[in-house]
Amino acid sequence: MILGRVVGNVVSTTKSEKLFGFKLLIVSPIHLETFEEQGAPVVSVDTVGAGEGEVVMVVSGSSSRQTAATEGRPVDSTIVAIVDSVDLRGNRMYSKFSQGARDKGV
Repeated sequence: MILGRVVGNVVSTTKSEKLFGFKLLIVSPIHLETFEEQGAPVVSVDTVGAGEGEVVMVVSGSSSRQTAATEGRPVDSTIVAIVDSVDLRGNRMYSKFSQGARDKGV
C-alpha cells in the first residue's frame, strides 16, 4: 500500500465494459515524512468516492482486484481509503481537518 494525493482525473468514454461506472483518478505518491509528492503519478480506480486534493491509500497489483467492487476487473491500482490523519513516531504528520493540511502536511 502507498499513500498518495489525488491530483487529477481521467475521462474515458470508451473502455472495457468491466470498468463502466468507475471513476479513474490520477494519484501522485507522497513521502510519509514531508507529504511532498514523489515518484510518477498513477491512474487508480476509485472505490471510495475520493476527490482532487485528498490523501488516499492505494493498493496495486493483485491486491487491487481484491475489493468487492474490483474483483474480476482489469485494474492494477485501486484507491481503498481516504486518509483522515497520519501519525508517525508519535507525531501528527497529516490531518485532513487541520487548516493548511494540504499545503503544510499537518
